[in-house]
Amino acid sequence: MTIFCQQLVKVADALCTAVGTDVAKTVQKMVHAHDIQGLATLRLDPLSYDNAESFKWDYAVASLFRKLDLPGAKEQHEREAQKAWFDVERKVCLTNARFSRYRHNGPFEDLDELGTLSILEKAREYIRCVLGRMPCELDGRFGPGATYGDRGRLTTVPDKMTASPTITKECRALLPFVEGTAWFRALENRPRGQAYVTEVRGCRFTTVPKDATKRRAIAIEPSVNVYLQLAVGSYMKRRLLMHGIDLIHGQSRHQTMAREGSLTGCFATIDLSCASDTVASELVRYLLPADWLCLLETLRSPFIEIHSNKWVRLEKFSSMGNGFTFELESLIFASLAYAAGSGDHELGFSVFGDDIIVPTDYATEVLRLLSFCGFETNDRKTFVEGPFRESCGGDYFQGVRVTPHYLKELPHEPQHWISLANGIRRLADEDRNGPLCHNLPFTAWLRCLDPIPVSIRRLRGPSWLGDLVIHDDRGWQTECDHNGTLWIRTYRPVLRVLEWKHWKPDVVFAGALYGLDSGGVTPRRGQSDDVAGYKVDQVPLWGLVDHVPAVKRYVTGYGLV
Repeated sequence: MTIFCQQLVKVADALCTAVGTDVAKTVQKMVHAHDIQGLATLRLDPLSYDNAESFKWDYAVASLFRKLDLPGAKEQHEREAQKAWFDVERKVCLTNARFSRYRHNGPFEDLDELGTLSILEKAREYIRCVLGRMPCELDGRFGPGATYGDRGRLTTVPDKMTASPTITKECRALLPFVEGTAWFRALENRPRGQAYVTEVRGCRFTTVPKDATKRRAIAIEPSVNVYLQLAVGSYMKRRLLMHGIDLIHGQSRHQTMAREGSLTGCFATIDLSCASDTVASELVRYLLPADWLCLLETLRSPFIEIHSNKWVRLEKFSSMGNGFTFELESLIFASLAYAAGSGDHELGFSVFGDDIIVPTDYATEVLRLLSFCGFETNDRKTFVEGPFRESCGGDYFQGVRVTPHYLKELPHEPQHWISLANGIRRLADEDRNGPLCHNLPFTAWLRCLDPIPVSIRRLRGPSWLGDLVIHDDRGWQTECDHNGTLWIRTYRPVLRVLEWKHWKPDVVFAGALYGLDSGGVTPRRGQSDDVAGYKVDQVPLWGLVDHVPAVKRYVTGYGLV
């Protein structure tokens, strides 16, 4: 079966030929054979390398196709994801059985259990300290994605304010927090006979792409539940930040710590398999204070709809898709790292979701405690020793950044080839000492530019403009206006904008109160209809008043930085 176009094969050939190692030759053969399974599962052992340069390029060619989302395999991958989901639920069921005994004080199987539970007391103390008092107000907000009743293209905020809200039975107790909002006031003028609020048993099962060979299970929550879940998640995020766990900008800190760990061995990076799916309900009930537990229990979905009208009781506390899952798992992992380190805040651990970084000295104890609580370590992405560490998208070997470029979709339009060219150039730019033509992947970079029309191929610019331009140090097409602002020509997406005339006046008014753009609504980034097309256009590069950070914020609006 032919998967890769001829031009992509040429790019891979040029890159693998330049690298020239046994790994590169293996990748080259797989590309020619269109062996996507082999390319997606190819893994390297960092411990078998003795220098960053050789590892970096082998890692680059071995990882290029790993996250490719291929058309046509969705149904098979969905079935596999559903089976894997049920397998995880069965494991979580065993964890629930154990922690149910612990919550009711036994019977205990051995003294080791009692010893570990005494360590978990420190985790409970940490969680109580971080959470503090339960919030008196819940300032809810809309999420960017679908809800149980809002699906397909109808997932913009005004669409959600137009449709009948969905809610679980338990969450009805918190309806007063939303009944006075502009959202619910906009519902008052709906046609008679339309349900005020539709009660559902829980969330809905679906999957999203993970890599070339599998999809990841997530849940789609009822609209009122997720509106309030996001409020609780934001509150937890602020409380965690007060205690040194930054879930807003923490990725850069994790990358810095990963680099230091690869250089000195002082930090271990830990990654978990199906982390959010293995947060057992009874573990949460064991660790959290009673008032917070009551709040989260009220907001969570106790059931999930796997097929139409086929409901399954959840063993996990919450899935990805729940508005506070990310914060809750971060809190639990931080508490376990704290407890394993004898309750010492000064040990310098950090958590960002399931990305965990702890001092190497007590990494083994953290891993043991995680296992006790039902979590499974992803051995391929957990590094306690050796010269390699990875966390939050930062991969380092002996202090050198070796993060590969991942091809997410098969390139067939100019913007795809620009992204691939920029990814290959970044690999060369990170450690180059001269022009790109003196570097390893120059020919592969040129092959990426071949399919791009000449008029677009001329659009060069700095790397911080993202994929609006082809990254280059020279040849920029710029123009200075009478105000002293320097503009640069780019190839940018034209976002599709839905005019407010599609919604009733009360919904438009509510949208204005929520701070939506008066010019219209843009569908969620990543949806098939969010971009109407691409065009050559100018964006500000530098001005007498504007400076680089301001211009970066301007460009970020296109979602390409």
